[in-house]
Amino acid sequence: MIKNVRMFIVLMAFLGIVFLAYIPAYAAERVYSIGDEGLVVAQIQLKLNQFGYSKRVINGKFDKDMSKAIKEFQKKNNLQQTGVVDKVTYKILFDTDMPEIKAPQQQKAIPAKSTGVTKTASKYLGTPYRFGGAGPGGFDCSGFVMYVFDKNGKKLPRTADVQFTVGRKIDRVGLTPGDLVFFTTYAPGASHVGIYYGDGKFIHASSSRGVMISKLDESYWKARYLGAKRVL
Repeated sequence: MIKNVRMFIVLMAFLGIVFLAYIPAYAAERVYSIGDEGLVVAQIQLKLNQFGYSKRVINGKFDKDMSKAIKEFQKKNNLQQTGVVDKVTYKILFDTDMPEIKAPQQQKAIPAKSTGVTKTASKYLGTPYRFGGAGPGGFDCSGFVMYVFDKNGKKLPRTADVQFTVGRKIDRVGLTPGDLVFFTTYAPGASHVGIYYGDGKFIHASSSRGVMISKLDESYWKARYLGAKRVL
């Protein structure tokens, strides 16, 4: 009797370990099903079209028709016909593992003044470049920055090299919208300036294309990045 009880306890303990190990793995598994939307869904639709399981318009929306096409694909590949895209279905469909979905990081609140600066700057997208320009009809880089900040109640020096001397130094990883980003272009030191826009982008008056949005990681700008200042 005692022996049987001990065996039962050992069995329950083993099953408990297996159960606990299984739940997190299952819960963490990403699946795509009816109601999901986005780029990955659009990529799945494209694959289904390429393999002849669907001829629908690629719209990035997982609906009943898409679920039906998934079931046909699963049946053809001897999979359980669930109509959802789990990691096994994804693996066969794309011939690669499903990318892990990382938990979104909590973002810091953006100050209202910073939002005002980027909003004002956006109004002038497409405005032509004009050397020495600091008005709405045409800007050079520092004139654009000075004008935008002036509209938001902040006075800044006129030229990029002097603008680089004001404010608090900010590491690139700590950039927030409204920060000033500086570059060394036609002259040593800070010879070009823009306003950080968020998501690795900045808005500036380019000598070739006027007011535009560029990426900090573009090869030209990445090689010439000098630093950043926070003036708000």
